[in-house]
Amino acid sequence: MESIRYKLQTIGLIATAFISVTQLTCTGDKRARPGMFLEMTGKVAPNPAAMPQSEDGQWPMSAKNYQNTRFSGLNEINTSNVGQLKVAWTFSTGVDRGQEAAPIVVGDTMYVVTPFPNILYALDLKNNGALKWKYEPNPELASQGVACCDTVNRGAVFDSGKLFINTLDGNTCAVDAATGKQVWKTKLGDINKGESITMSPIVVKGKVIVGNAGGEFGVRGWIAALNENDGSVAWKAYNNGPDADVLIGTNFHPFYQSDQGKDLGLSSWPPDQWKIGGGTVWGWVSYDPDSDLIYYGTGNPGVWNPELRPGDNKWSCTIFARKPDTGEAIWAYQVNWHDLYDHDEVNENVVVDLPINGQTRKVIIHPGRNGYMYVIDRTTGQVLSANPFVYQTAAKGVDLQTGRLIPNEEKEPHTGKVIREICPISAGAKDWQPTAYSPQTGLLYIPHQNLCMDYEGTEANYIAGTPYVGVNTKYYAGPGGNRGFFTAWDPITGAPAWQIKENFPVWSGTVATAGDVVFYGTMEGWFKAVNAKTGDLLWQFKTGSGIIGQPVTYRGPDGKQYVAVLSGIGGWPGSLVAGDLDADDDTAANGWGSALRDLKDVTTKGGTLYVFSLP
Repeated sequence: MESIRYKLQTIGLIATAFISVTQLTCTGDKRARPGMFLEMTGKVAPNPAAMPQSEDGQWPMSAKNYQNTRFSGLNEINTSNVGQLKVAWTFSTGVDRGQEAAPIVVGDTMYVVTPFPNILYALDLKNNGALKWKYEPNPELASQGVACCDTVNRGAVFDSGKLFINTLDGNTCAVDAATGKQVWKTKLGDINKGESITMSPIVVKGKVIVGNAGGEFGVRGWIAALNENDGSVAWKAYNNGPDADVLIGTNFHPFYQSDQGKDLGLSSWPPDQWKIGGGTVWGWVSYDPDSDLIYYGTGNPGVWNPELRPGDNKWSCTIFARKPDTGEAIWAYQVNWHDLYDHDEVNENVVVDLPINGQTRKVIIHPGRNGYMYVIDRTTGQVLSANPFVYQTAAKGVDLQTGRLIPNEEKEPHTGKVIREICPISAGAKDWQPTAYSPQTGLLYIPHQNLCMDYEGTEANYIAGTPYVGVNTKYYAGPGGNRGFFTAWDPITGAPAWQIKENFPVWSGTVATAGDVVFYGTMEGWFKAVNAKTGDLLWQFKTGSGIIGQPVTYRGPDGKQYVAVLSGIGGWPGSLVAGDLDADDDTAANGWGSALRDLKDVTTKGGTLYVFSLP
């Protein structure tokens, strides 16, 4: 099982990117930007994330708010003084695996979730992060063997006096925020089938919303809602199969004809292939209280080799809009029909209002793993624009009339044939690592990659709980030689405002602030602050390990603004270090060995929380 585990810590999701644009500068935002924040409706117990328009200094969920903007209204730390940041305190998680979680801050307490074994810590912000309590869910040891891309966890969420976390072995847990005592624990996934849960949950109108991972094991993808008081299942929607299972009914109205019809989750697959068809939900869920819809994307179809599953393969690689109370699907848009390259579309859908063609449109911004930046009408599912934000050879564009991705026939995979220079790679132009959107600059800040690949289809047989992939891959740097980018993107013009080259993929999340500062981390371990308008480097600090976590900022009990991030290399590419893989092996981490052979030379294992403040 250990060999399977490390083989799989390569199959997850990654990123690739290049933009042939140089000497880009931001001249400042001279356009009126309508307010992006929407007021919470409904009668559930107060959740700080529900009122993002009034900055209270907290960070109650991984994305900061329902809109997934990761924007903080705090401005004590700004472009004029961020260079003075110092370490305020640190905390060791005791787990040296990939630290992808966002620290959660509510009141005078910070909550941190580790990778497996998914320990939840409560830290006292009045006492330099002293331990208040810890909760140990004790997930099954065997779950490490079905973790596709390291044993990561992407964070907790706070609501109504409770913390909610997911465990690698497929459980969702509710914990009393004051005492650390377990309130309930509900098992949703089955590791014997290859299911795991790595995503950060979200709480909407009293429902804890969770999805499964395991597309590389041929699981059947689903999203579920648990009643937050007792953990009972309120609804569960599969992302493939008959309409009844997908919760598609009379109110389902996709915008594009190719997404319209009865039981497409059956007819777009070979017979019974949908039962092992992937389409998992391991990324981000956003919510628009105005329309009362949740938005999320689904992962790759079961078995990567596209020749083994002819058809559109719905509803993999799809953005869904659903009602949070019932799970009823309202619209869906399949981003990658008949996915060719493992381009999951689980990336965030950022809820904003934008001026487009002279009118304010209610949209979601979706940075596609396929390398296109989608601006989509969130009420109908219509694609308003889809421009490439990386160097692109895999596709020729997106047909806005049909919504269909236009594949490049020259790069189409075939069994037994190596196809070279496919860009972006299987992990995509951007993988799970979340963007941030600033309503002050109107820019979306994207941590991502600049990588291409060689791709060969192979035969694959399904055996429950074992890898079901059918592809050999080899990754390498894209044009320019740098393997990562940090890009500021203008969603209205559909072009970058500025861009920073990084030697390694930028696998961390990011946060934007009202002080016009943006923070992100690098795989070498640098934690950086840049000017949100120009991209100028303002400050950096070298942590003890590579950073793949999600930075946050908050107001402490003393009234000061702090910035926090977890340092600890891992994740799919970082498993070369965290899993002690042979970097001289091109196939290590399912292709990452060839791309990141030098990663072990610049970083080591780690698991430390760093908290920074002004003197």
